[in-house]
Amino acid sequence: MELRHFRYFVAVAEEENITRAAARLYMSQPPLSRQISDLERELGVKLFDRDAKAVRLTEAGRIFLIEIRSVLRHADEAVALIKTVALGKRGQIHVGYAATPTAEILPRTMRLFQRSHPQIRIDLREMSTQGMLDGLRNRTLDAALIVSIAPHDFVGLAVEELGCYPVRIAMHRKHRFVRLRDVPMRQIAKEPLVTYSRKEYPEAYAGLLKILLPYNRSPKIVEEYHSPMSLIAAVEAGRGVALDFQSLSFIAGDRLVLRPLSPAPLPLPIAIACHTDGVSAATAAFVAAAKAVKAKQSSKPSLTV
Repeated sequence: MELRHFRYFVAVAEEENITRAAARLYMSQPPLSRQISDLERELGVKLFDRDAKAVRLTEAGRIFLIEIRSVLRHADEAVALIKTVALGKRGQIHVGYAATPTAEILPRTMRLFQRSHPQIRIDLREMSTQGMLDGLRNRTLDAALIVSIAPHDFVGLAVEELGCYPVRIAMHRKHRFVRLRDVPMRQIAKEPLVTYSRKEYPEAYAGLLKILLPYNRSPKIVEEYHSPMSLIAAVEAGRGVALDFQSLSFIAGDRLVLRPLSPAPLPLPIAIACHTDGVSAATAAFVAAAKAVKAKQSSKPSLTV
């Protein structure tokens, strides 16, 4: 018993005539009559009363028609659903992100994506760099917004640079550097520094050392943290200053003050990474949205006292 048998049955039941039902189904009358007889034989139930001019549903046939219409409706809905999923119009994608560098570009990307794909759910996962790389390789992530200063980490992945964000010094509101418009790198290099965990955020740790290398080969890194909120709390408490993206201001609000560096180091690149094959239509659409938005090349005004 197949779905086509059900469709044949519904056509005959609605037309109450084999000839008209056959024309509706674009088939000849004898095969349709055989299919209906086969269905009755397989069910062991008489579905129609027949006479020379018409066929009429039996009581069992009327009940069967109600149920079969429901079955066919659900089947059609299932087909429509899988087509929308295949076209990237419905479903779910899993996206990893680094909170600080993507604080501006991620919301803008999501807004653009959801305007064209309102039925796709985005499962956001704030993760360390290593966590995102692992997630992409084991395919628990579909895409990741990530800092991309170490190309060798992305071997086997598709990476599209979205733009760059400038680096700033973040400090508590009563720090002596607050009165400066630009903070000299030579002074920063002597300060106690807090940073992200070198194990979980190797690119952030490596980037910090590279920026400070011309001024201090052994900077005083006093504490390492596993999340932006922990780092913000430490800086606010006076544990040290931090070098981070200008976009940290979107997360920290007025808890910290950010100032430009002098001389300014090169901005750091933000990229979107995904698999090189087997990318779903929804993931491809999200990547396209991120590329359309792009990261702003210049920062917004720093928060001040």
